[in-house]
Amino acid sequence: MSLSSKYVSRALFAVVTAGLVLGVVACSSPGASPSGSKSPAYVSTYATPAPTVIAPLTGLVVAAGAASGPALSVKICNVEHCEPQIGLNQADVVFEELVEGGITRYVGIWQSNVPEVVGPVRSVRPMDPDIVSSFGGIVAYSGWGPQEVRNMILDTGLVNITENDTTMFRIDTRVAPYNLALRAQQVIAENPGLAAPQQQFAYASSPALSSAGRDGTPTSSITTVFSNYSENSWAYDVASGKYVRSQWGGSDLDEAGGQLAATNVVVMRVAIEEFMTLPKTVMVSSGEAWVSTGGKTIHATWSKDSATSPIRLTDDYGMTIRLAPGNTWIEMPPGDGSVTLNP
Repeated sequence: MSLSSKYVSRALFAVVTAGLVLGVVACSSPGASPSGSKSPAYVSTYATPAPTVIAPLTGLVVAAGAASGPALSVKICNVEHCEPQIGLNQADVVFEELVEGGITRYVGIWQSNVPEVVGPVRSVRPMDPDIVSSFGGIVAYSGWGPQEVRNMILDTGLVNITENDTTMFRIDTRVAPYNLALRAQQVIAENPGLAAPQQQFAYASSPALSSAGRDGTPTSSITTVFSNYSENSWAYDVASGKYVRSQWGGSDLDEAGGQLAATNVVVMRVAIEEFMTLPKTVMVSSGEAWVSTGGKTIHATWSKDSATSPIRLTDDYGMTIRLAPGNTWIEMPPGDGSVTLNP
């Protein structure tokens, strides 16, 4: 045998031997099952989480679809004959406004948690079109005073629900005119296809990261005076992390017996104009404000560029204020009213 043939034979022997070794290793690998049996199929215990979205009027994370409906704005009575109000603690946003005679009324706005019934329902006033327009959807009320106010609220393009609608009814145990209520869930169901509202405020991910939580000063209570007749206060409740409301010398309760509470309390000092003998809060404007969250308050400026624009809240450096996720009450005392913040 020549020298070259010897080397070729050795090379072939090495290749064959290596192949046999690899085959043995593969057949005896840990992954192989004895006696030809198959490994059981792997079953995952991971459950895909339900999709979520941010509710536009609270900043809370909710199940997808839970905040896809329209906003429902309702004029709510605020005199002693109307207490306790129905469903007000479930509102995403509540505005308190000065009306005639020194009394106040509410504009309650529901979207992420619509109760079966809300009330008592009262009439609209000339500033209400500028309040509800940015929310869209539906507005419900029981009257309007001068026809000009009625025309203004119709011009918003919102679905208007009045006292003659089948979703309105009288509560037998209350005295008229303070006994009109609205079947809120029914009115939403009867008006399908309406878009969800645009987001109104900026939100942090938690109270501690809100603008007031980070940069505010401690505030145990807030008192706003609208007139000689109307005064309210909010006291911070450490246990719930919310401000709880008092009025006329006592706790302000809803029909379910719970004290009215808010994650965010925004006080906006506003100008008042006269509109056909009625006081009209000037909403398309700007002014001084205070934003309270988590037991702290930050000084602010509020501004609203148009009826359909959301209210913007900025700090003393012009930066957008972030609220904590949760419901918001907006108190709008007039310039000759007062705001007191207690540390």
